[in-house]
Amino acid sequence: MELELEFTVDPELTDALREQIVACWTDVSNAGGAVGFVPPVTMDDVSPVAVKALAGVAAGRDRLIVGRASGPGAKAESASGSELRTASELGTATDSHSASGPGPDAERLAAVAFITDEQFQLTEHWRTVKRVMVHPDFQRLGMGARLMAEVEQVGREMGLEQLVLDCRGGTGNDEFYKKCGYEEYGRMRAGLRLSADDYRDRIMMALEL
Repeated sequence: MELELEFTVDPELTDALREQIVACWTDVSNAGGAVGFVPPVTMDDVSPVAVKALAGVAAGRDRLIVGRASGPGAKAESASGSELRTASELGTATDSHSASGPGPDAERLAAVAFITDEQFQLTEHWRTVKRVMVHPDFQRLGMGARLMAEVEQVGREMGLEQLVLDCRGGTGNDEFYKKCGYEEYGRMRAGLRLSADDYRDRIMMALEL
């Protein structure tokens, strides 16, 4: 699959983009991604959490990074049943393109990450990275590493000294983040309860900028 990935920082939060983010979040969760849910989930399950996350972006407290894939193979149905399309393709366009659907080189939302502010004066020199996700259709193509590189670049441009995140034990995500330069600084044993008999470690990691 030959695809190009273009990142946008703090894009306009249109209704179309909000829907795309919820659809992507739902698909990532149902594919086993550790982004705050245990599958199966629906878009109705994800939507309230997404609304809260996007409220911080809309208020200017937090940052949002989205990656859009384009090129042959970018158009496909998401696992939730809705296409991850651009704002025009979700109904804001009025030309014949919107009626016929996206072309062969259509853009799709492929990757998302949030950089959140703790809203505390003594922690102004660092931020927390949350909800790092790559849509299942675009995984194993190196997009996760490119997304984290973009997150790091945004952090440097903000003048931050550190980025921190936590991840779910037993997923291998900590090894991925280590490859991105993050180091484990703490681990809460059984800090995450996925079900009555499934507890996971909560792994805290940091990247010095």
